[in-house]
Amino acid sequence: MGDPYLLMLVALAALAIVDLVVGVSNDAVNFLNSAIGSKAISVRNIMIIASVGVFFGAVSSSGMMEVARKGIFNPSMFAFQDVMFIFMAVMITDILLLDLFNSLGMPTSTTVSIVFELLGSAVVIAFIKIAQNETESINTIWEYINYDTATDIILGILLSVLVAFTVGAIVQYFSRLIYSFNFSNRPAYINSLFGGFAITAITYFIIIKGLKGTEFYGSIAPLMEGNTVTIIALSFIVWTILSYLITKVFKLNILVLIIGIGTFSLAMAFAGNDLVNFIGVPIAALNSYETWSASGLPAETFSMASLAAKVKSNVWLLLIAGLVMVITLWTSSKAKSVIETGINLSRQGEGHEKFRPNNVSRVVVRTAMFLNVGINFIIPEKTRAFIDSKFEKPTLELPKDNTDEMPAFDLVRAAVNLVMASVLISIATSMKLPLSTTYVTFMVAMGTSLADRAWGRESAVYRVAGVLNVIGGWFLTALVAFIAAGTVAYLIHLHIIFIPILLIIVAVLITKNSIAHRKKTQEIKHKTYIERSELITINGVIDESSGHVSEVASRIDKLYTNVVNDLANHDLNKLRKTDKHVEKLNDEIDDLKDNVFYFIKSLDDTSVNASKFYISILDYLQDAAQSISYISRASFKHVNNNHKNLKKGQIKDLKTTNNELTVILENISEIFENRKFDDLNQLLIQKRELIKNVSISIEKQVARIRSDETSPKNTTLYFSLLLETKDLMKALMNLLETYEEFYLSTKV
Repeated sequence: MGDPYLLMLVALAALAIVDLVVGVSNDAVNFLNSAIGSKAISVRNIMIIASVGVFFGAVSSSGMMEVARKGIFNPSMFAFQDVMFIFMAVMITDILLLDLFNSLGMPTSTTVSIVFELLGSAVVIAFIKIAQNETESINTIWEYINYDTATDIILGILLSVLVAFTVGAIVQYFSRLIYSFNFSNRPAYINSLFGGFAITAITYFIIIKGLKGTEFYGSIAPLMEGNTVTIIALSFIVWTILSYLITKVFKLNILVLIIGIGTFSLAMAFAGNDLVNFIGVPIAALNSYETWSASGLPAETFSMASLAAKVKSNVWLLLIAGLVMVITLWTSSKAKSVIETGINLSRQGEGHEKFRPNNVSRVVVRTAMFLNVGINFIIPEKTRAFIDSKFEKPTLELPKDNTDEMPAFDLVRAAVNLVMASVLISIATSMKLPLSTTYVTFMVAMGTSLADRAWGRESAVYRVAGVLNVIGGWFLTALVAFIAAGTVAYLIHLHIIFIPILLIIVAVLITKNSIAHRKKTQEIKHKTYIERSELITINGVIDESSGHVSEVASRIDKLYTNVVNDLANHDLNKLRKTDKHVEKLNDEIDDLKDNVFYFIKSLDDTSVNASKFYISILDYLQDAAQSISYISRASFKHVNNNHKNLKKGQIKDLKTTNNELTVILENISEIFENRKFDDLNQLLIQKRELIKNVSISIEKQVARIRSDETSPKNTTLYFSLLLETKDLMKALMNLLETYEEFYLSTKV
């Protein structure tokens, strides 16, 4: 066998590339949300701007690499073998954890994950070393772990949540008072001052502070240091004048320029602050290997005190990492899912809500409403009226062409999001603190959303629930990262054979998650939310509803067949899976009904009467879905309670009913898929035959009860299935009759 540590180094290099991919997929939300959500710039140009920012940030990130080397644990207390085990555990855990959150479409913190993974694996290895040394007690753990540094990092990350939310809310509130929602009508001097302040903040904290992490700072340090106030003042004057010229002379929107510069700066800050999360550990491992291999000492005893010294980062490695990050930005589908979560929670308008309300979110909203009443009681009425006038949203006339791509929020909020997040992240970067860019950007966006009154009575409970879910996921990240990394480190320490085993597990799980995510994405493409702005005509109503009917009929057919077959086999696991699919169908129909408001708003003036028809269709679809839901749940409950199997005669009759129902449902699906509405009358004949056979099956069961039936539970289930099948058919026939009546009326 070759040098095992060299093989580990190769594995770490491969893991670093994978970690860059999964990490950027999660963190792209940090600097793309505002620009994409406001649609101030085309997506292609946004990606170009962000890509350039990532490259600049990669070059200036060298100073942050010390965190992975000595920020969490004391390297002098560990041998070379120990740190290699720690680094392997960290990278394996980090990839699995981040890929899981990416697949769920949830933004998490790559900084928190790397910090707690380093902490968890270092603590476990430290305890192992203490247990093997009779002269050391458990209190010696504090000599292995940099308690003060780790505590400062963790508290700084947690504090960033509160600071980012508060700062974002305050700045957005006053920005809205200055701009209102009619920002296009603001005087040129307001745009100039706002542009001067915003771009000055970006240039100072990103460019000037960012230079401290590079080799170039030494040559200009005398010019920069001691002249902070002068530099800020001159920058503000220059940028204010330029903003005035851009607004007044060139007639350009200064907010678009701010969003472009802000996207660049935030991408740069992200790379400068978070690159350590992806390649800091492998680079530290490379430095460790070079030092150890030159020493000629055993890996089990060679002290890694050298890691405490500053080491110059390889610029080429940083640029390669930046290139991988940029490629991921352009190609990752999981990044899009994470971005959608952030935009969904911060958008100005109503629409489909991704998260469901919970008791905590309800209490938070009620408390906020109570406090709002008290605040309104204190503030004079004229002041309230003035403030409310600044938050009045203008009524937009929607164009009659496709306007599905409406912005989630306006340019003012997007600019504030980018500027404030850039400033906060850059301050932390200049202080060498691995502040979580995800926490900052997400909480700034949530703070500006709250201040901008984006969370109204109709959406607040859903948005708060979403924010609580995301924050809860952050705490879960810390806990899981600590435990998982510690566990992996322990396994690797037991035997080095666990490394290839764990690497295989990583490959399998990532592949599995990617396939599942791709499948989920395809399902979402087929799932229609009535959440758009283009006007819908009568033909559009027919097409929309026909698609729903065809899809629901096809799925009910499969679900009913599965229930009958699984019940015949007394297969509990399959019944459980079928019940989950039934629940999913009901949820999707509920979503359609929840979006009826937006559907009606989208109808053109000549098609408003179609709203009653569409509401009726959804109601009948819901009745049909509830019937199959009852059939599935009753069957699952029967088998789950270990009741007797249905008798052969009962199963035979159910399968006959199922076959007849399948013919009807397949015909319904085909008719509505191909829009052959003239064939609807044939289904009424098939329906009468099915109802007749169901009645015969009920009579047979009555006869069985009088003669040889001994199970009351079987009887209850059997009657329930047959009667609910009749209700299912009634709902479908009512739907067909309503559809036929409406269709004929449109042909007149």
